[in-house]
Amino acid sequence: MFGCQILRRYRRLVESLNFNVRFIVQSDPWLMKNIVMIIKGVRLKCVILAALADTDLQKILDAAIYQSKSGNQIIKETNISRTSVYRKIKWLEEKLLIVDKIGITDEGKKSSLFRTVLKSFNVKYEYNNVVIEAEQNVDTLKKITEKFFSLDE
Repeated sequence: MFGCQILRRYRRLVESLNFNVRFIVQSDPWLMKNIVMIIKGVRLKCVILAALADTDLQKILDAAIYQSKSGNQIIKETNISRTSVYRKIKWLEEKLLIVDKIGITDEGKKSSLFRTVLKSFNVKYEYNNVVIEAEQNVDTLKKITEKFFSLDE
């Protein structure tokens, strides 16, 4: 059931991205390396530009690119206040961050681990047009795909 929830969230996220795959550089389609997309959605363009303009949002995205991290781990790593981290994670969730795992701590509290959806951005401004190319975080996509195919019927 947990895998289905992640897959539904990821599907909604991909639908909200509204992107076209520009090119794929690789021979094996299951490895999904270097998938570069052109972002078309105006809302997502604004989110990316706002994230790049805010140093705290950049730190949060940097912390969760290569490894899933909890809010507390992000707080320790970035030295950003607790309220700011959770407020900004909530703002980024469903746009540039996904919940990778949900676990229970030793104290019995629920803890979510977050991971970025996109690995890198290239922003280009041409007369009255903002073009954003983004590379998917392959590790996140691969994990979600593995969870989907490992579900029992």
